[in-house]
Amino acid sequence: MCDECGCRTKKNLVMKSEAVLPEKSGNFEILIKKDVIREENILAENNRKIFRNKGITAINIMGSVGSGKTTLIKALCRKLKDRYRIKVIAGDITTDIDAKRIKEEGVDVEQINTGGMCHLDANLINKSINEIGTYGKDIIFIENVGNLICPANFDLGEEKRIVVISVTEGPYMVLKHPLMFKEACLVVINKTDLADVMEVNPDKFEDEVHSIQPKADVIKTSLKNLENIDEIIKAIGF
Repeated sequence: MCDECGCRTKKNLVMKSEAVLPEKSGNFEILIKKDVIREENILAENNRKIFRNKGITAINIMGSVGSGKTTLIKALCRKLKDRYRIKVIAGDITTDIDAKRIKEEGVDVEQINTGGMCHLDANLINKSINEIGTYGKDIIFIENVGNLICPANFDLGEEKRIVVISVTEGPYMVLKHPLMFKEACLVVINKTDLADVMEVNPDKFEDEVHSIQPKADVIKTSLKNLENIDEIIKAIGF
C-alpha cells in the first residue's frame, strides 16, 4: 500500500520468494514495502540513465485535479515545440481527456492509464520508454495522476519535478502536503487572478513552500492568460 493514502498497487503484491515470514504480520508488511521501494528506486535510476544517455530532460509535473497541470504543459509545448523535440506522457486513472487536449499543440503524446493506481511509477515509465522509444526527443513532460499524496512517494527517474497548485484549493494545501514539495525544483502557484475571491494569499503559499524546500523556485501565474510563462520556462532551464 502507498504510505500516504493506503491505495493498493499491483507491485505491492509481488514478494521475493526467499522472504521469511516474521512472527508479526506488521513486520512482514514493512519488509514488503522496503522491497518494493528498493525495486522502484532501481528502476527509477535505470530510467534516469536512459534519459541522460539520450540527452533527454524528463520533467515530472504533479498537482491536484484541476490545478492546471495540463494547461501548463500545453503552454510549454506551444512555446517550446519549435526549438525542441517534445514528448508528453499523460498519466490518468481511466480517461484520455488530457492527452487529447495536449495533442492539440502538435506534439507527440502517449497516454498511460493506471487502471486505479493513484500515481505513475518507475515501472510504467520504463515500459513506456522501452516500448515506444524516446529517440529523437529533447524533452519529456510527464503529467502525473492528479493528486498531492501518492505521486510524491515515487521517483520516476525524472531530472526535475514541478508542482502545480492553485488558489482555488484553499489556504492550507502546502502545509497539509509537505512531502509533495520536498523534492520540487519549481512550484507554480496558479489562478492568482482568483486569489481575492478565494481569500487566499499567494505570497503566503510561497513562504510556506520555501519553509519546506528553500531551493525551489516559486512562480505565481494565471496560466489561462499565459502570465509569467517565459519566467517558468527560464526556471526549468529552457
